[in-house]
Amino acid sequence: MVKQRRRNGFTLIELMITVAVVAILAAIAYPSYTSYIRKGKRATAQAALMDLASKEQTYLLDRRVYTTVQTDLGFSIPAEIQTAYTITVECQPADCSGFKAKATPAGGQDVSGEQMLTIDNTGAKTPANMSGYWGK
Repeated sequence: MVKQRRRNGFTLIELMITVAVVAILAAIAYPSYTSYIRKGKRATAQAALMDLASKEQTYLLDRRVYTTVQTDLGFSIPAEIQTAYTITVECQPADCSGFKAKATPAGGQDVSGEQMLTIDNTGAKTPANMSGYWGK
C-alpha cells in the first residue's frame, strides 16, 4: 500500500485565478488613480497661479507696473508640476498695466478634457464654474 503524500502549495489553476483577479482589480483601480494624480497636479498648478498673482500685486506696489519675468517676482514653478504644466505670464495690455498668468497642461497632464488655467490682475480665473477647477 502506497501512502499518498500531501503536497503543500498552490496548483497552477489557483495561481492563474489569483493573477486574473489581481489583473481585474488593477484595471479598475488604475484609471481612478491617474485621475486622482491629475487632479492633485491641477490643484498644485492653481495654487502656483495664485502665488504668482500675489507676487505680481506686490511687484506692482513696488514698481507701478506688472512684469512678465517670473524670476523678477521670485517665483519658480513647483517641482511636482514642472513636467505637468507650463506657466507663463503676459502683459495685458501691452503697457503692462495688467497681466494674465496661464498654466498650460503638458506631458502626461495634457489629456483630453484637461483645461488651461488662467488668472489675471483682476482676480478673474478660468475655466470658471467647472467641476474640479478653482475649488468648484
